[in-house]
Amino acid sequence: MTRKYFGTDGIRGTVGQAPITPDFVLRLAHAVGRVLRRTQARPTVLIGKDTRISGYMLESALESGFNSAGVNVVLLGPLPTPGVAYLTRAQRASLGVVISASHNPYPDNGIKFFSAQGTKLGDEWESAVEAALEEAPVWADSASLGKARRLDDAQGRYIEFCKSTFANDLTLRGLKLVVDAAHGAAYQVAPAVFHELGADVIAIGCAPDGLNINKGFGATHPQALIEAVKAHGADYGIALDGDADRLQLVDANGRLFNGDELLYLMAAERIGRGERPVGVVGTLMTNKAVELALRQAGIEFVRARVGDRYVLEELEKRGWLLGGEGSGHLLALDRHTTGDGLVSALQVLQACVRGGRTVAELLGGVSLFPQTLLNVRLAPSQDWKASRALAEETRRVEAELGDNGRVLIRASGTEPLLRVMVEARDAQQADACARRLVAAVQVAEHPAAALVSA
Repeated sequence: MTRKYFGTDGIRGTVGQAPITPDFVLRLAHAVGRVLRRTQARPTVLIGKDTRISGYMLESALESGFNSAGVNVVLLGPLPTPGVAYLTRAQRASLGVVISASHNPYPDNGIKFFSAQGTKLGDEWESAVEAALEEAPVWADSASLGKARRLDDAQGRYIEFCKSTFANDLTLRGLKLVVDAAHGAAYQVAPAVFHELGADVIAIGCAPDGLNINKGFGATHPQALIEAVKAHGADYGIALDGDADRLQLVDANGRLFNGDELLYLMAAERIGRGERPVGVVGTLMTNKAVELALRQAGIEFVRARVGDRYVLEELEKRGWLLGGEGSGHLLALDRHTTGDGLVSALQVLQACVRGGRTVAELLGGVSLFPQTLLNVRLAPSQDWKASRALAEETRRVEAELGDNGRVLIRASGTEPLLRVMVEARDAQQADACARRLVAAVQVAEHPAAALVSA
């Protein structure tokens, strides 16, 4: 069935507008509870959240909905999304629930779910929940109602887990780090993890007020981190997003490293330790230079659709361990079941400490290809896939680039836009090729097609 509520990462929207309203969220939890009770007599669900003011309201609605279906609830309070995934597995819970809209601003919020194994649930499970939402509620009688309790040491348990992913024979002593939690879920956890491993920590973006999550700080606003690293003379800056599953890293010179570069570094570090990852999964947007560097190191590389969910699916299908996106969603399945900004940061710092080299030095052989991305607004009736002019120009550009670049043309999932991306070793060539492709889209029979951004 076509999913009505679930998107690529749970259910998300503006608070107070469907579906992010307390009445719907209560119904959602009740429906999920009924699905759980088809296979379990007394399920237990963990609920964590980020720091948005709406989290209180949605937490109460989820608690009531689950209890009304005969499901017990354990409240974790503010905790990163990957922390909820970890505790769901560690506590042998039936399900983990996260109240967060990740890197979105505070007026938005969302609900996402993790399986008992700490992994994201698939389409089949989401379809079962949506089907249950269409049914009339079946309220549990008083004797069968679920109970709720709070896990007071949730943050401490997750801190210890994060530390356990860092090599026992290494320490962060001697490193000065700026840690930016985006005023989000990791505002207490993140500084503690690095401090307890020996680092000198300067915390920014760690003063949430319910309204400032992701505002001017965090992985989506790295300028604050860059300035703080320079001001404090720090070795590195680490920025997370609102739910702490995304990482951006800055070095002492203010250079920002994206997820593609950090993914390569994580793979190279394993090779340096005598391990040889069979393969790495990126996305359609992963920089060509990283693909070439991995292949040169003897590591197979494949691309998944954009979205960490699809990277994870490809990793599981192939039995591989490492994958990620340029946005900083990185997966190391030998460390965690889901993307974790803190764990990823520790993997990168571990490589630096073990090798006695900086991130820039470790990435000395990887120079990202310049990339040009142009958006074309399509005419209402325009079928870009049927365009002979675009197909012919694409073949010419690809022949010109050879192994020194690539072309990616894809439709936006949310707007009537065609996204045209070209990578090449030379920035001018990438720009010129991209504009040739855009011109092919804007042929005479479709005068309404227009370039909207460059």
